[in-house]
Amino acid sequence: MLSLRDLGALASRHAPLLDRPSHEFELRGRTFGGRDAAACPQLMGVINLSPDSWYRESVVLTPEAAIRRGQLLADTGAVLLDVGTESSLDYAARVAPEDQIRKLMPVIEGLVARQLLVSIETYHPLVAQAALRAGAAVINFTGREGLDELLPLVAKEDAGLILNFVEGAHVRDPRAVRLSHDAVGDLMPYFAERCRLAERAGVRRLWIDPGLGFYYPNLQDGAVRIERQMEIFLGSFRLHELGWPVCHALPHAFECFEEEVRCAEPFFAVLAILGQTDLLRTHEVARVLGVVRAMRLFSTGRMSDPSRRAGFPG
Repeated sequence: MLSLRDLGALASRHAPLLDRPSHEFELRGRTFGGRDAAACPQLMGVINLSPDSWYRESVVLTPEAAIRRGQLLADTGAVLLDVGTESSLDYAARVAPEDQIRKLMPVIEGLVARQLLVSIETYHPLVAQAALRAGAAVINFTGREGLDELLPLVAKEDAGLILNFVEGAHVRDPRAVRLSHDAVGDLMPYFAERCRLAERAGVRRLWIDPGLGFYYPNLQDGAVRIERQMEIFLGSFRLHELGWPVCHALPHAFECFEEEVRCAEPFFAVLAILGQTDLLRTHEVARVLGVVRAMRLFSTGRMSDPSRRAGFPG
């Protein structure tokens, strides 16, 4: 059972990294990174153009529906909109890059016309290039291969990049992931190398994402997978040693939540916020925003002075 003792031990063990600020950068009028507690974490809403995506509430089947959902997510509190055309489920249909581009173009153009920030989830540099030309602000890169080709494209457009950890060629071809007593420590060499490559290529807006929602063949046991996810969420502040903000895709843990599975992302959001995550990718923007607001209300100063009253942050 997770307890205050566990949190205290984690904080003590890595105390020099607590509250370490990451690089702060501006992306089309919005500020990301840094360590402004009043602004962290920010939320990224999900739009799935793939009909076989698992999270049915995020699935849209037409460009018009995608644009409506994007506006709704932004009105609810999302600062970024992550659009994908291919589900990561192992049984889902593969979508050729040309077909992905065809589906994405009217959605990107419609969202950008509303002055919304668009992120495109892909592991194809060809798709990324087309998306950036259409006005996408961020590439959410879910591949391991093809980075050398992608980085100059992102740098040329002065766009943002989310670097995901994935064991295997890409999210649709996952291999067994290393399991050890220090899951966060295992991620450090991978991200250190890829961050260096991105920086050398001229990428100036970057997030790192441990890829906790990916389907690894040796993490089919729910208890093992969820424990690893919890460990990485709580220890995410250690990744700030690399200098860049951390993004997390909030997982589902159907094994624990069953028919209340839509409560899973808000639960994991609590752990991610405790771990000082900067950007949360969520299908449940409204629910997670409520968690963020509630956690912002806590103040050690107020604990010592019960007479103080707090307003509700937006």
